[in-house]
Amino acid sequence: MGYRIVVAGATGNVGREMLNILAERDFPADEVVALASRKSLGTEVSYGDRTLKTKDLDTFDFTGYDMALFAIGSDATKTYAPKAAKAGCVVIDNSSLYRYDSEVPLIVPEVNPEAVHGYSKKNIIANPNCSTAQMVVALKPLHDRAKIKRVVVSTYQSVSGAGKDGLDELWDQTKSIYNPTDSKPPKAFQKQIAFNVIPQIDVFMEDGSTKEEWKMVVETKKIVDTSIKVHATCVRVPVFVGHSEAINIEFEEFLDEDEARDILREAPGIMVVDKREPGGYVTPIECVGDFATFISRIRQDPTIDNGLSLWCVSDNLRKGAALNAIQIAELLGREVLKKG
Repeated sequence: MGYRIVVAGATGNVGREMLNILAERDFPADEVVALASRKSLGTEVSYGDRTLKTKDLDTFDFTGYDMALFAIGSDATKTYAPKAAKAGCVVIDNSSLYRYDSEVPLIVPEVNPEAVHGYSKKNIIANPNCSTAQMVVALKPLHDRAKIKRVVVSTYQSVSGAGKDGLDELWDQTKSIYNPTDSKPPKAFQKQIAFNVIPQIDVFMEDGSTKEEWKMVVETKKIVDTSIKVHATCVRVPVFVGHSEAINIEFEEFLDEDEARDILREAPGIMVVDKREPGGYVTPIECVGDFATFISRIRQDPTIDNGLSLWCVSDNLRKGAALNAIQIAELLGREVLKKG
């Protein structure tokens, strides 16, 4: 007997990707229900070789369903996640609403799978921020070997992280550059995104950091180790899909770049592509549609005693969102629910 699964927010970028990945990975589901808001009611979405019609999230009864994958944003999650959880359906939430709740586990399965057993306090599991997810996959195996003291990360985040509006804005503005009579002022972003980079993701906080940068700090501590110091600068770039990160790591003890490369090659969820020649690295366009987190440009940092730098690229709609949620569902099934 397989699982009865709900995907809430099935018409959005992440919700559609969740359905794709459930089918691709042959998740043992007897039933999959696609939910959407009333304005999208009846919209058809793909699930493998099948087509599902969306049902109304507002009136849906979660009783009897095993897991609900939520991709509906924090405001809607605040309303519907407790309803699902109360009905006995475990919520795996992609919004930021529960990430910082001490009673809700925040999970990247390659990093802290043991945390899944804490789901029962609220019947909710949180999915981390997309930029955090790919980074901690790279950090954890290195931390296990040499203990990380400090991380300085600069992100180069694609517009798909801002949803369909972000994708549309980059597309429309790029076209308008070549048509002077067709001006497309910024709406989804603070400034023009076409042929530009924007050093702001989310709102500014009192200390001058943005909320996206704060998320990376707090989530890394919760997922990997509270003692790790993190300093982040998050930048939106004119790339449709795929987040990139330049990560500088300071360890408590020396870690040779060759050993680090070998450790990462053996680590779950990682592909190392690191040739010191033109093109011997991975860029965002090459990672689209892939499950892996790609690591390149591994090298010593000679400016500190125990430093390494690396380049990290991943499909943010997959590892940063939908794939990680499905991996959590697989983990929950394997370790706790044990059906299918």
